[in-house]
Amino acid sequence: MNFATFDLNLLRVLDAVFQEGSTVKAADRLGLSQSAVSGNLSRLRHALGDPLFVRQGNRLVATDYAAGLRDPVRQQLEQIEIMLSPAVQFDPATAQGSFRIAASDFFAELLMPRLGALLQREAPGIRTQLVDLVPRDYVASLERRNADLALIPETVLPDWVMHERLFGSPFHVIARNKNPGIAGLKGGQVMPLDVFCALHHVLFSPEGNFAAMGDAALARVGRRRHVAMTVPVFSGVCRAVRESDLVALVPAQLAADVADTFGLQVFKPPMPIDPPSIIGIWHRRSDNTPLAAWVRNQVFALLRALDL
Repeated sequence: MNFATFDLNLLRVLDAVFQEGSTVKAADRLGLSQSAVSGNLSRLRHALGDPLFVRQGNRLVATDYAAGLRDPVRQQLEQIEIMLSPAVQFDPATAQGSFRIAASDFFAELLMPRLGALLQREAPGIRTQLVDLVPRDYVASLERRNADLALIPETVLPDWVMHERLFGSPFHVIARNKNPGIAGLKGGQVMPLDVFCALHHVLFSPEGNFAAMGDAALARVGRRRHVAMTVPVFSGVCRAVRESDLVALVPAQLAADVADTFGLQVFKPPMPIDPPSIIGIWHRRSDNTPLAAWVRNQVFALLRALDL
């Protein structure tokens, strides 16, 4: 291969195919036609003397040679991006771009309305997207550039993932006002343990699990509850409680936010539950990217106000 005549743009195409696993999706990512991506891949195969990808069903699978290029190509492109980024003062009022947040629908209720108002006022050219937080896939979503920021419970992370603690999230119990199981109880008090265990529960679980932190906390005091239903979104949990005699453990901030609108009573749980810390995580490569850093700071300021 004659490096003096090698088109470095071909490496952007190669990286996009690595990320997407198909020439069609790579074309969408790059803003090119599918035929242009296929043509560039053909040129790259000829230049490197390797097929690079073989078709497996609907996906392109990298050859052993190509697999060895994946990380070095990504790293070098990131270095070039950083090197060529203009060193100008970031102005949110004139900035144009997008920022993607991976998070549960808790944040659709308690972050996005406030963030939308802030951006409309201070940075109208910046668009934000809230996308589903896929369990156990949030780190990979940062690596694949499918998210600029993920909002998750505190956990162990690889060293290339930056993180910041944002707020603690204790649990409260919610029940509809007319639930006969809470007759005689006053909102704001600790729900008696016998009542808590006798009622049927709806559980937030994207994976459909029938046990969570509340069940572990009950086990520590030698008790169990009956989980009658699981729902993958918090909004569905709250609606199930509103329309039935089910109760639920939900983050205290969410309980306070929806109680009046949904006609709910809010109680403290009868057993101690260690409140999880919610953190924001992002890829080290975008730590100093002006637009990403500015939006992160706005998000973090809004979420720190939720700390209890």
